[in-house]
Amino acid sequence: MPAIRSRAAMTVAATIAFAATAGTAFAQKKYDTGASDTEIKIGNIMPYSGPASAYGVIGKMEEAYFRMINEQGGINGRKINYITYDDGYSPPKAVEQARKLVESDEVLFIASSLGTPSNSAIMKYMNAKKVPQIFVATGATKFGDHKEFPWTMGWQPAYQSEGRIYAAYLLKEKPDARIGVMYQNDDFGKDLLKGLKDGLGGKAASMIVAEESYEVSEPTIDSHIVKLKSTGADTFVSITTPKFAAQGIKKVAELGWKPVYIQSNVGASVGSVMKPAGYENGQGILSANYAKDGADATWDNDEGMKKFYAFLAKYAPSMDRADGSVVYGYGQAQTIVQVLKQAGDNLTRANIMKEAANLKSFAPDTLLPGVTITTTATDFYPIEQLQMQRFKGEKWELFGPIIAGQLGE
Repeated sequence: MPAIRSRAAMTVAATIAFAATAGTAFAQKKYDTGASDTEIKIGNIMPYSGPASAYGVIGKMEEAYFRMINEQGGINGRKINYITYDDGYSPPKAVEQARKLVESDEVLFIASSLGTPSNSAIMKYMNAKKVPQIFVATGATKFGDHKEFPWTMGWQPAYQSEGRIYAAYLLKEKPDARIGVMYQNDDFGKDLLKGLKDGLGGKAASMIVAEESYEVSEPTIDSHIVKLKSTGADTFVSITTPKFAAQGIKKVAELGWKPVYIQSNVGASVGSVMKPAGYENGQGILSANYAKDGADATWDNDEGMKKFYAFLAKYAPSMDRADGSVVYGYGQAQTIVQVLKQAGDNLTRANIMKEAANLKSFAPDTLLPGVTITTTATDFYPIEQLQMQRFKGEKWELFGPIIAGQLGE
């Protein structure tokens, strides 16, 4: 009898221990709206139509990347349900789509939504709802303001950092430059222009001889280019998105104008800007970058890019590897997946934000060697390094050192 009682006691003890363990495991799983044992809902807003539609491939790339992740078993057994909507690069439409994603589709968070105007329009709503708006596809400095907007975070280098880097280059290489600036009349254009002026410091007033702004609703910026040339500027800084960047390159060449030409990063894609503008028209143009050029044979034996090329071949064969937005979408998707991996079974909105602010020297396959992603609770600027580049032949050639421009505290 004692032996029987002992075995019974052991069985009860084992049952209690198992229940306690199971209870602990169950307790460790935490979900907010948009997450479950089987699914993670991610929302996205892209300009699949309108003046910035060239960027739409970013959303398509992320969709393809998440499809690959799902085929590989998902993240901790959960499949990604990626819901992406078109806003036509229209702020009011972006607000409408954000509300739909949060209130109707009930996503866990919104990621990689494109454009300074659109993200600006939804930022207060997202923060009021306490729904993460992470890795916004824009470099506007305000998207790293962790104090004012703790539920919003950027991804690419801040435009002000980029502007400062161009200023440093000009102060060193052409200190007597007469600069004509073309900029998009929104937070993107104004932000990068501010960085340029801040970098030039006391010389900004004398070096910048003309500023021309354009609206995204304008069909062409040709008249602005003609006006800038007439000012006698010998240096042209083009703070433009793809459609207008290509127009600018063509018009400058057509006019026979030969300025030192600096093109902002977001309008420097080989596939969507340089090729349409005509390679012959882009020779010698300067820009800055943080990502590898998908069409450059230099990276053919790079381990990260081998993965990128293999991914394209299987999951996105119609995508143009020369398009910078294709490279961009892949890098962003990898970063989102890293955050989800770190979050584990704690899929609350607060923890998504916590892990987005806890990236430590993370290096997506497509970033330049030496460029990594690091975030903290007081640094919402994931990528803060750039390298100058010059267009030659049919590709960009990097030169000089990796330049850091930290904006976080």
